Amino acid sequence: MAVAADQRQAGYRADRQATAEALQSGWLRTGDIGYFDQRGFLYLTDRSKDVIITGGSNVYPREVEEALLIHPGVHEAAVIGVADPVWGESVRACVVAVPGWRMETEELIAHCREHLASFKKPKFIICVDELPKSPNGKILKRILRTRLSS
Repeated sequence: MAVAADQRQAGYRADRQATAEALQSGWLRTGDIGYFDQRGFLYLTDRSKDVIITGGSNVYPREVEEALLIHPGVHEAAVIGVADPVWGESVRACVVAVPGWRMETEELIAHCREHLASFKKPKFIICVDELPKSPNGKILKRILRTRLSS
């Protein structure tokens, strides 16, 4: 049974539109995507604003990140959607290599092909020294989107 809590946030500072989108009918709409299993456990799988729509199909970045992270040479991964003139959006990944590992992007794309449906694999993989993070260590995808939008 879901119950609205009185301890939720009051809104976003100086952003009435974001507040109106998030607070509806007494509920805080976080944009989280998830599911309940047969035993009633809730699993959060991604954020609705991060879903990539390519060729009419949904790609959940977390699924692609998890496929990349099982590669022995990948230390960190972040996946975003970028504008694509044919598909609407395309999947782009940024990865940080394990220290000492020589990262080959074609090898990573082939790795993804083994673990994901073809439309989910990244079209491009960019190797970076580090991913932008907040002070608490959360990867800042909005900064990646700005950097990689071209």
